[in-house]
Amino acid sequence: LAMSEITLFYSSVSSNLEIKKQQQRMQMVLDGKKIPYTLVDIAADSAEKDRMRHIAGNDRALPPQLANGSTYCGGYDAFDEAVEMEQLEQFLKL
Repeated sequence: LAMSEITLFYSSVSSNLEIKKQQQRMQMVLDGKKIPYTLVDIAADSAEKDRMRHIAGNDRALPPQLANGSTYCGGYDAFDEAVEMEQLEQFLKL
């Protein structure tokens, strides 16, 4: 795989259990497929939350969200579907 610029936007302080599980599963899948990515904690930096929402084109987007550089890949549901369909590389635009 070429060097990827995959960014996983997540929140370290989410009280939402569902979001925590989704974030963990995304990391597990990416690690399992040896896809390099950068973790960005939107809870630590509101500018990163704004960047995530700008990339997603949705000012209410919640983590986890994936991007390749400044290109939006998708949120958890789209990720999960891509994994099921074995189209993760296409989803991540790799």
